[in-house]
Amino acid sequence: MTTTVHPSSIRPPRAAWWLHYETPTLLLAAALYAAWAALLWWHRSLPAWLLFLLGGCLGQLHSSLQHESIHAMRHLPRWLRHAVVRPPINLWLPYPLYHSSHSAHHVNFHLTHPHKDTESVYHAAHAWQGYGPWRRRVYGANQTLAFRMTVGPWLCLAELARGEAARLWAGDAPRVRMWLTHAFSVAPVLFYVIQVCGIDPGTYVLCFVYPSMMLESNLLFGLLYLYNNLHHVHHRAPTMPWYEIPIHFRRHRAAVLAANGHFYYRGYGEIARRFLFRPVFEPVHPRW
Repeated sequence: MTTTVHPSSIRPPRAAWWLHYETPTLLLAAALYAAWAALLWWHRSLPAWLLFLLGGCLGQLHSSLQHESIHAMRHLPRWLRHAVVRPPINLWLPYPLYHSSHSAHHVNFHLTHPHKDTESVYHAAHAWQGYGPWRRRVYGANQTLAFRMTVGPWLCLAELARGEAARLWAGDAPRVRMWLTHAFSVAPVLFYVIQVCGIDPGTYVLCFVYPSMMLESNLLFGLLYLYNNLHHVHHRAPTMPWYEIPIHFRRHRAAVLAANGHFYYRGYGEIARRFLFRPVFEPVHPRW
């Protein structure tokens, strides 16, 4: 079982005032929103491929900032750290839903459990036996990087829609309120996108939302994920700020690798070479 270590015990012993007030994260958030607004405003002057690339990077960075607000930014009051990342520029996932789901994922004892880990892509053996051949092929292909990046976002949306529709149909009142609140918060984003910048919704989805979901599969560089691709460090000290994670890894590299069974890739290029068309692992969980 992976243990949780309080970041104060492993954080570098220099806490400058500008770190105390979460200055790096707030500056990054300000730069993100400014870049997003500017990219939309001047979208007509950019080729479609560049809009796709930059829009996806900004969308993914926003998701990473939301992740940061769930775990870190502890020197800010709760309402402020949530407000900083609340604008739903990626449209599709309500922040409270992401917050509750990801918090459940951080019960380290249940990591990778097919039913208890909300971010597991494993399947229980008894559930796998009940799938039809087409469904098995889809879930098997989803263990490759190529499929995860191209079809994976649509599979994720389908799974989300199926689960949420069942809850809403069952009359889950808190869920209804959550989605209504999300719809109201999406409205000003779409107003800026459509009315102010003149982008049609389909273009925004294809050039901003879809590529940001593609990049969730970790194909770019560490900053887009605020270094939480160093996943073992993050799970040991989940409240450690993003700008301290690579420092801790460099200082304690041998101990971290020994604790995680030397699970380490030299870079995202290595991941692509090894798993672009080959499954990372079998979909059926080896234990559950």
